Amino acid sequence: MSKKEAFAKFELVDSHTHLDDRQFAADRLQVLERAREKGISSFLCPLDLCLESSLDTGLKLASEQPGIYLAAGVHPHQAKALKTEHLSTIRQLAEEKKILAVGEIGLDFHYNFSPSEKQRLAFEYQLDLAVELKLPVIIHSRLAGSQILELLRVRKGRLRGIFHCFTETYEVAHQALDLGFIISFSGIITYQRADELREVAKKIPLENLLVETDAPYLTPWPEKKVYTRNEPALVLTTARMLASLKNVSLEELAQKTTENFFRFFRLKKD
Repeated sequence: MSKKEAFAKFELVDSHTHLDDRQFAADRLQVLERAREKGISSFLCPLDLCLESSLDTGLKLASEQPGIYLAAGVHPHQAKALKTEHLSTIRQLAEEKKILAVGEIGLDFHYNFSPSEKQRLAFEYQLDLAVELKLPVIIHSRLAGSQILELLRVRKGRLRGIFHCFTETYEVAHQALDLGFIISFSGIITYQRADELREVAKKIPLENLLVETDAPYLTPWPEKKVYTRNEPALVLTTARMLASLKNVSLEELAQKTTENFFRFFRLKKD
């Protein structure tokens, strides 16, 4: 960290972090404290509706801790388990204003933990529910950019959202931006093998960017030998890489991505 960074006051948002995950069960509050000490003041936690403990933990955390925002959905990995009760839960949470978005939802053709047709069906059900509820969506896309864009185009003008943990091509990113979506980068952009993804990040306008950890997964490369579990405090490393790619200071990157988050979700800053 440079002297300039050391004396700057940063306010960052971790736009995608699984604070509800069991890996944080023993030290969740300490994890939040470490993040806040680094200037990370807000967190978006997408809840897994196929796991009852995720919903319980997330709702409790958001009610007790400042700066915790929630989303909820059925991940493509669990698409084959989608039930009408999950959709009812999303609707109830939205009506009670306990979630900002539907997600994370999408398609994952790398792992294929659920059959592709089940993934698509679950994705479309949740997209249509988001349209009905006038909520944005948080998109998980892995080797599925063209298929996801196809489903978003037929809902153009009625849906907006975030492509989280972006790993697709610039062409996918460009088309997503045209559809009113924004792009979030994770610690993957720090990985040695991620040259192509870094080139994509360079091309995305600063006003369309978010930064995230996807904790407890995807620990940034510089910390991998020390931290086997990712956590929100480490979003600073990804933000520093993104600032370098965009040729701006870390302070400016932090300010812009924080503004982007609050503007996108139409939230008022305290």
